[in-house]
Amino acid sequence: MNIDRYKKQIIFYGIGEAGQQKLLKSRVTIIGMGALGSVIANGLARAGVGYLRLIDRDYVDWSNLQRQVLFTEEDAKENLPKVIATKNHLTEINSEIEIEAISSDVNSSNIEGFIQDVDLVVDGTDNFEIRGLINEACDKHQVKWIYGGALASGGATMNILQGEETPCFRCFMDELPEEGTYDTCSTVGVTNAITGIIASFEVSEAIKILTDSDAVSTQYLAIDTYDNLIDYIDVEKNPNCPVCGQKQYTQLDSPAGSLSTSLCGTDSWQVASAANKKINLKLLAARLENVGDVNYTKFILSFKNEEVSFKIFPDGRAIFENVRDGIAAKTAYAEYIGL
Repeated sequence: MNIDRYKKQIIFYGIGEAGQQKLLKSRVTIIGMGALGSVIANGLARAGVGYLRLIDRDYVDWSNLQRQVLFTEEDAKENLPKVIATKNHLTEINSEIEIEAISSDVNSSNIEGFIQDVDLVVDGTDNFEIRGLINEACDKHQVKWIYGGALASGGATMNILQGEETPCFRCFMDELPEEGTYDTCSTVGVTNAITGIIASFEVSEAIKILTDSDAVSTQYLAIDTYDNLIDYIDVEKNPNCPVCGQKQYTQLDSPAGSLSTSLCGTDSWQVASAANKKINLKLLAARLENVGDVNYTKFILSFKNEEVSFKIFPDGRAIFENVRDGIAAKTAYAEYIGL
């Protein structure tokens, strides 16, 4: 191994030779290879984290190139799975670490296998359902993880340090938002500045956690690049938290969350929530009206723009037209409706 590649990192007082050896022996799962995950994977690979497990269900397309830093126009032309494109580029950056690329949806049936044999899980996802699932699985197996999220020009990150007297994700988000009630990057957009900043903080905290630093943050960090705001917030551990307090893993113990089904004889896919969550069509229509054509009744909402066309019902079922597969349908569901 060419240890010289890390020499600028080794002479940094916070890492040193001992810290670098810890990084080389560390195992990390990154869930989501989009705007956050691509920056996280790039940073940890260059830092010499010895094993990276990359998980994502999506493919590279042209709209990703504005903020997802590892991907190229050629990746988009080939519609490469994001984890494959990421592994291809990272292998050229650091061929001396092990990279496992898993092109898969993350759900209650597989998440424990993805996280129980690693030292740390880092969040590169874009929806609350998977974050809640990560939180439960990591609490069950006592694996530390780092939450990160970005939308429009704002973002936030926080370390979830299982086994210590610090809060979990559910402590500060008592109830996960209902589908269709919160904005997504497809409805309000996202800047590449905020995704890069939040992901870089996640990389920094990951390195501190993996090297057993005393400087690991226990606060919630919120940043808005357009409003010029940076705020560190103390979050208290909830002794009655259903997850870290009472060890109730409702998402983990439920059937796999979002289900996609091909509609026979068509190019359409149905995406349905196993939990049969209810959708407020009027509220969803108001959020979508600025990004496409919307029509709705109390029975159904129809939406169409240059990127996607779908119909959604009050029980959360949505039918996506002219999509290549179930993964693309689920990705569009998460972007426009929210999971």
